[in-house]
Amino acid sequence: MIEVHNLTKTFLDLRRGAVVAVDRISFACRAGEIFGLLGPNGAGKTTALRILSTVLRPTGGRATIAGYDVVRQASQVRRNIGYMSASTGIYDRMTAWEMVEYFGRLYGMSEDRLRERMEHLFGTLQMNSFRDVLGSKMSTGMKQKVSIARTIVHDPPVLIFDEPTAGLDVLVARAVLETIRSLQEQGKCIVFSTHIMREAEKLCDQIAIVHRGRILALGTLAELAREHGESDLEELFFGLIQRHDAAAMKLGADARAATG
Repeated sequence: MIEVHNLTKTFLDLRRGAVVAVDRISFACRAGEIFGLLGPNGAGKTTALRILSTVLRPTGGRATIAGYDVVRQASQVRRNIGYMSASTGIYDRMTAWEMVEYFGRLYGMSEDRLRERMEHLFGTLQMNSFRDVLGSKMSTGMKQKVSIARTIVHDPPVLIFDEPTAGLDVLVARAVLETIRSLQEQGKCIVFSTHIMREAEKLCDQIAIVHRGRILALGTLAELAREHGESDLEELFFGLIQRHDAAAMKLGADARAATG
């Protein structure tokens, strides 16, 4: 469902020049799988997901979703994905029902299909108790459920979640993760970014450890453990990052010495 080949994104910074946010990453995710992008803040996870969701155009490489190219066939890609951004806000003056309904109409859903789908989601996500509550009056947990509902209201085959539990308390975060697991059981293809080791361990069929725009390791938990001789994901994660940063510092020092 998702195929990514050498995807690259470079930004121009007036002080630093060209900054590579995503550096030739490649991966694939099939229906019924959860693919995890695990990395610290600033690793390039969000940039990669914005490219997949057609919000950003890549500088290089190629990505397809459900067979559609994210650049050349962006409108078809958008019909086949649900994208939950870590920074998407909730409209203060709209109720939970109105917000989900609004997004369903944006996707061109018929009135009958939209109402049927919304009744199902509000029941499944236990949202009926606050369906008429304004966004300004919602708790953090309520807002997160609304964000999930509007992401999946059109029932897309591919779902992209960018750190969906960021800032949530333990109970709400658990409910969000259970929802994502249930979506996988429905056969959805899911890309899930996080910086929380436990989430990646519990949810993901495959994990890519991302740092400074690059994939440092990719595979199942078992494959990563065998390849790197470390069964503890947290130790493996920090070891890879430390080695990568040490190598980058040495390369920079060697380059400065050569030009000095």
